[in-house]
Amino acid sequence: MKTLEAGKRITLSNILFATDFSPYSNAALPYALAIAHQYGAKIYGAHVVASEDYLFAAPDLWTARLQQEKDLEHEVKGHLDEQLRGVQHQTLFGVGDVWNTLSRLIGENDIDLLVVGTHGRTGARKVLMGSVAEKIFRQAPCPVLSIGPNVPCKLVGEIQFHNILWATDFGEESLASLRYAFSLAEETQAKLTLLHVINQPAAGMIDLEAVTASVMRQLHELVPPEAEAWCHVECLVEFGEQFALPARRILEIAEDKAADLIILGVRPTHRAMSTVTHLAQTTAQHIVAHATCPVLTVRG
Repeated sequence: MKTLEAGKRITLSNILFATDFSPYSNAALPYALAIAHQYGAKIYGAHVVASEDYLFAAPDLWTARLQQEKDLEHEVKGHLDEQLRGVQHQTLFGVGDVWNTLSRLIGENDIDLLVVGTHGRTGARKVLMGSVAEKIFRQAPCPVLSIGPNVPCKLVGEIQFHNILWATDFGEESLASLRYAFSLAEETQAKLTLLHVINQPAAGMIDLEAVTASVMRQLHELVPPEAEAWCHVECLVEFGEQFALPARRILEIAEDKAADLIILGVRPTHRAMSTVTHLAQTTAQHIVAHATCPVLTVRG
């Protein structure tokens, strides 16, 4: 996705659909197809197999393992061809570290959007796309559309973004993601809600009305003058529970607004899993894991 300024429509030519062929990845497939149809984009279907350690393998086993990889590649590409039938596409197969391989594919193919399905698991219950998806949206140089485990399965023709929720803390990363929010809202003539969540302070600590009015002004200042001509914009300030992650309140608002897309900015990083998001540590992952709609994350 390429965006120059708020209000400008994005152009989208190349989509990378990363799959492990699990039900979670299959649930993300219709979103990749629907967006490809809408933008006339090409889909790159990719499956990456985590590499085995050949260092201590007997040399006489190397040839057999290479043949197994070739057979698997042929099988995987055939399956991807079947899944992506009807759209311009190319199948990709890799062996190695999943994120490093996907990162290379993003650069080699000028990817504008990465679409992944995630199990949304944490800790010891993490599995391939559950753990890798978190690393992906925190490090990917392109926007990432994550389809979490609570997103209902939909057919390609049922997928449209009519109610978009953009959550912000007014950091640079949020402003980068805002451009995508306005562009997507224009594309589908959607309702766009701009949301800022404030942790509930102790009673009497601050003037809640004054704070709300100040934040509301900041939100309205982000709306370009021409926006109302092509989408309905609502600015919203909410108070979350004291000491709780903003994610919980963001998810509640998403449900209340019947959001079919949540957009977040994420802080750029080169560290694998120690990142904090633009909202709070683990907030983006929590939202992806529990949202009932897709989540688009955009790096600053």
